[in-house]
Parts: sequence; C-alpha cells; structure tokens
Amino acid sequence: QVQLVESGGGLVQAGGSLRLSCAASGSIFSINTMGWYRQAPGKQRELVAAIASGGSTNYADSLKGRFTISRDNAKNTVYLQMNSLKPEDTAVYYCNARMSTSMIRSFKDYWGQGTQVTVSS
Repeated sequence: QVQLVESGGGLVQAGGSLRLSCAASGSIFSINTMGWYRQAPGKQRELVAAIASGGSTNYADSLKGRFTISRDNAKNTVYLQMNSLKPEDTAVYYCNARMSTSMIRSFKDYWGQGTQVTVSS
C-alpha cells in the first residue's frame, strides 16, 4: 500500500508565502515524476509544477517565477514553495507521484488527499 500525505496549506494574505510538502510512504520501489496540481471551485484540475527524479522541472506558464518545486529523493518528498500569492491561487492543491511498487509492476499515478490554500485579498 502506498500513500501520499500533504501538509502546509492554510490561509495567507495576498503577497504572502506558503510551503507545501508531500511525503510518499509505503511499499515504494521507485518514484518517477512528482508534482502538484490544483483545483479551484468550479474549475478543472490543472498542473502547477512537476519534477522528474533527475531534477528537471516543468511549470504552468502563469506560475513561473512565483512557485518553485523541489524534491528530496532520500525522503520521497516533494515541496512547493509559493511566493507572492494572489487570491486567484486559492484552490485545493493535490500532490501527485508516478510510482512503482515492485520491479515487475508498471508505474501508476498516485494522489494525495489535497490541502486547501486560501489567499485573502
């Protein structure tokens, strides 16, 4: 069994910062890409940022320069540093990881339960 546990969400004023963390645990053989998605009320879930096991990153164009994704492979943990937050960043943020549970099993996507980020104006 594998799970992703997120932490670090909350309420912050516009212009403030938050750091999200997501730790993967359980019967993990290998982790490929880890990332963050978000879903605002009435909107589709969208990619925020992703990071490969080797460290290459991918960001939503609108978030480049404000958000930074990083990971600690030894801890199976991915982070999202969010700076200069805006009210439109308000959403539930979900952690995603593409993982394999054994050498013979293919990689599949796993999701965290989500953490609420609310930015007040």
